[in-house]
Amino acid sequence: MTEATARLAERAGILPAYTDVTGRTRDTAPETAAALLSAMGLPENEAGAAAHLAALRERHLPEWQVTEADRVPDLQPPGPWSLTFEDGRTTEGTGALPVLPLGRHRLDAGGETCWLLAAPRTLPLPARGWGLMAPLYGLRPPERGGLGDYADLADLARGLGPHGAGFLGLNPVHAGFPTDPGAASPYTPSHRRRLSTLHVATGRASPPADTRIDYAKLIPAQEAALDDAFEAFRAAGGDPAFDAWRAAEGHALDRFALHQALSERHGPTWDDWPAELHDPDGAAARAARAELAPRIDRHAWAQWQAEVQLTAAQDAARAAGMAHGLYLDLAVGTHPHGAETWEDPSSFATGAALGAPPDAFAADGQNWHLAPFNPRTLVATGFAALAETLARQLRLSGLLRIDHVLGFDRAFWVPEDAPGAYVRMPRDAMLAVARIEAARAGATIVGEDLGNIPEGLGHALEDSGILGCRLAMFERGPDGEPRAPGDYPEAVVASFSTHDLPTWRGWRAGRDIDARAALGHVGPDAAADAHRQRAEDVAALDRVTARCSTLPGDAPDRLHAHLGASAARLVAVQAETVLEMDDQPNLPGTVTEYPNWRQRLSEGPADLAAERRLAAAARTMTDSGR
Repeated sequence: MTEATARLAERAGILPAYTDVTGRTRDTAPETAAALLSAMGLPENEAGAAAHLAALRERHLPEWQVTEADRVPDLQPPGPWSLTFEDGRTTEGTGALPVLPLGRHRLDAGGETCWLLAAPRTLPLPARGWGLMAPLYGLRPPERGGLGDYADLADLARGLGPHGAGFLGLNPVHAGFPTDPGAASPYTPSHRRRLSTLHVATGRASPPADTRIDYAKLIPAQEAALDDAFEAFRAAGGDPAFDAWRAAEGHALDRFALHQALSERHGPTWDDWPAELHDPDGAAARAARAELAPRIDRHAWAQWQAEVQLTAAQDAARAAGMAHGLYLDLAVGTHPHGAETWEDPSSFATGAALGAPPDAFAADGQNWHLAPFNPRTLVATGFAALAETLARQLRLSGLLRIDHVLGFDRAFWVPEDAPGAYVRMPRDAMLAVARIEAARAGATIVGEDLGNIPEGLGHALEDSGILGCRLAMFERGPDGEPRAPGDYPEAVVASFSTHDLPTWRGWRAGRDIDARAALGHVGPDAAADAHRQRAEDVAALDRVTARCSTLPGDAPDRLHAHLGASAARLVAVQAETVLEMDDQPNLPGTVTEYPNWRQRLSEGPADLAAERRLAAAARTMTDSGR
């Protein structure tokens, strides 16, 4: 790599080296740096890199600056300036800038642009409380069949509120791939600014089913039910509310609906489509828009139904007394060839995927096959895609989890034909955008900050008022023992586990170890060692939970008493713990080898809300002052 390209790579945020979890320093290979520059749309050659660096050196304004909302920004451009507020108003002047309201504002001066991110200094922490985490897809027990839908979610919210819960958390509800019957993971979405129609309630009953969800049957059945419901909607004369909503959504909705219609004809991912359809603004796409108009109408209507029903679930939660209502989850990335990258390709890096560096579980690292935001485009557009993605979720919830918020600081990018490397992201700007959108919605943000935390990120999250996550199975005090309740940080959501980790009963029994051994991921000796270590971990946690309860060590409410007594502002109780289920929802590193995202809860919304074990958990939380 030449001197200029090396300097450009560093300026673009590509770290020259990183230290992995074993303490080994790994240098970024020249071919990796070149591939990541290309993924960002930056020059890889000496002349191009030198010219780009020269242009950057000539700037007088920063590309972005965080300022406190309702204050005069600490920036005075040289010469005349023009300021475009987020709402479209403009003003011009020289010297000091005016007070900036909450929002993202564009400053132009001397032929340069600087985005001014006027954000609250910090977000207020929520009051002490608790809520339930439940898988939306699994809210139908076998005797009901089908998939959990937004109506089931509303029913559960109505039943949960009287227990004193402040939120109801669920897996991501981003738009998926209706033409791919194998697309089960909610964390590999087609579009994060659109909603899943797989959970739209159509009123069609489902026959009893197996204990495992069969997406290959249910996805086509749901699409057929939506088709029938749309035909009935049209036959009844439509609805002015839909017309008004569609007009407000504008071109972006029509483009998404066109993508869905084209997927029905050419397949779920656009890289398999005819080349002339790769451009949503090309002649072929324009012709298809006219030809496929009825299907475009249908997919727009399905999005409307999803939003109407999810809004109704949030309204039901609030009406039931929940402080936050729905607790939604924002996936860390999007499918590289889904609707989001087709509609808005410039916002994403091409030729690189999000992943994780080598560790004890993956010697070669991980490729998550998710497209990352391109930091150059984020900056150039005033972080528009990030802001809209957050706003979409926050208008339907009072609490939002950002999956793998570590990616706001540095993201591990894996190019197609080279080792991966870390890319530094514009952290302070991205956190400011999160504060802007949360403040606008009156909501709370949770950052999933588990893993190898970059230096300084923890303080940045705390200063922003963004809650972290703490898992009882991993939390340790200075003495190496499980953390006592009073030693938990305050600005966090505390829980026992996550969807990617064992359930309470499964952890105690080592079910995750057995699953990996059965799949050949670990050998017999390693599995035996892991079981011995797990027994020690269980005994250690039992010693700590005994301080809060006299119940037996394996009793879920002994765990809940421990979590409830913690200093954490919020506690997440998991439905799988309440129902004493053995198997975890997802086993990372597997696709079809394990029934990921296919596990049904043993009880439906009404029975779960009336479940004595849920009532016991609620009493435990109330007794702990939540």
